[in-house]
Amino acid sequence: MQKRFILTALSSLCSLASAQGVMSPGSELLAIMPVYSQLLAFSYPKGFVPVFEQAKNGSYIQESVLKGESVQRWSQMITVTGTRGLASNPEQSPLRFASELAAGFRDACPDSFAVKDLGEFKLGRHDALASIISCGYVNGPAGARSESALVIVIKGRQDYYTVQWAERGRPSQQPLSLNDAKWSMRLKQLAPLALCPIVPGEAAPYPSCSAGPA
Repeated sequence: MQKRFILTALSSLCSLASAQGVMSPGSELLAIMPVYSQLLAFSYPKGFVPVFEQAKNGSYIQESVLKGESVQRWSQMITVTGTRGLASNPEQSPLRFASELAAGFRDACPDSFAVKDLGEFKLGRHDALASIISCGYVNGPAGARSESALVIVIKGRQDYYTVQWAERGRPSQQPLSLNDAKWSMRLKQLAPLALCPIVPGEAAPYPSCSAGPA
């Protein structure tokens, strides 16, 4: 599956250096980055380092892998995306956005595809949804493997955002049994998630957002 975990062409405004961090109460690094019309904040898991970013045609993508791994060969990956202006589309929703990502997975591995809904929730005033999407068997330059991802979709004031935590494992011709406890724990590890307004004149580390969503 050469498209890796972003199955639509996604990319934004900021460089890797613009993702500023402050320590959250649990001593995790809280990453805060301007992506289009808002600040996106989440707890950045330990051991990950950013390795790729692209901004193009109203889309944003940033990828991070475990230290010592690469964008071509990785065991786990954190991906952040933004899609400019999509929130103005009345036919779009976090559920539909996640369903479109899931459809890309299903096309890549129809015999070993699996998906599990972790539910809709609110980030302040913003609608969000979390799900697990999985391919038991895919093949590519990195060899045969399974690929699964926790996908969080957030509808912002103007734009759509995702935070994804993906992993690769042994290939399976059958759909994987998705471990709720493991993926639910990873969802908790990314908390607190927040979307905040961009305050004119405010510079990194964006203290207005470190207190939580708005």
